[in-house]
Amino acid sequence: MTSPAPAHNVALGFTIPARNARGRVVKLSDTLDLILSHHNYPPVIAKLLAEALVLTALLGSLLKEEEGQLTVQAQSEGGIVSLLVCDYRNGELRGYIQHDDERLAEIGPTPSLFGLFGKGYLAITFDQIVSGERYQGIVPLEGASLADAAQSYFAQSEQLPSLVRIAADVQGETGNLAGGLLMQYLPEGEEGRTRLHVDDNHPGWSDVEALALTVSPAELIDDRVAPDLLLWRLFNEEQVHILPTVEIKRGCRCTLEYYKGVLSRFPAEERAHMADEQGIIGVDCAFCAKLFPIVAAEL
Repeated sequence: MTSPAPAHNVALGFTIPARNARGRVVKLSDTLDLILSHHNYPPVIAKLLAEALVLTALLGSLLKEEEGQLTVQAQSEGGIVSLLVCDYRNGELRGYIQHDDERLAEIGPTPSLFGLFGKGYLAITFDQIVSGERYQGIVPLEGASLADAAQSYFAQSEQLPSLVRIAADVQGETGNLAGGLLMQYLPEGEEGRTRLHVDDNHPGWSDVEALALTVSPAELIDDRVAPDLLLWRLFNEEQVHILPTVEIKRGCRCTLEYYKGVLSRFPAEERAHMADEQGIIGVDCAFCAKLFPIVAAEL
């Protein structure tokens, strides 16, 4: 492994060809600061969103098309957190959470995933813009963390042996830090399609999984441990092939022109109902908490 990588705000892909394994390492700091700064989230919610953003970057960086989009959505039936949405496109990351502040204050500082969501589900959607292909997998939101739920997604929807580890430290002395590791076993290499029910023997995977499990939460969030250094710590006895680094930036695609284009598709009568007494349609972007006032008569 000779290719250096920046320490944070990146997704670094890698493969271990001899083990038919691939993976991603994600480190977020400044980008995470920017995303969280648009909402005054309580620490518990900010940490949950930070973990979801890492998961989204891990999965989104798997997309082969630059304009492809990966969306992670967690939704509940009557939970304290009613909706969590994050998406990734071409290195740009965004996300937000809807939650009930009053109910959150009643359950203490360290609620479980079930305590936050209750009965819920995790939906992961891959949109390939160029080819027009779209794939969505939905699994129950189960386990102790979003990482556990993501592993269930791969086992049930993709049928790929996978390992997901995520850690986050928000509003701490060093600011907001988050990181994650994704490992997957592909029996036919990077383009493998063999599934679990076809091949139950994965000796190569067992070896790299055991090494990956030694990663600590502290290593995932330490901005002094660059992704390539982390990979060396974990797999220094393996031949690891480093893929190009992807810079992760905060990217909200909301613009006045975009919303005008969307609203212009509605009939004039419907736009009139949307407008207030001054003839203004207020469009609120949940991702960046901006309000866009649009004059209905100008559409």
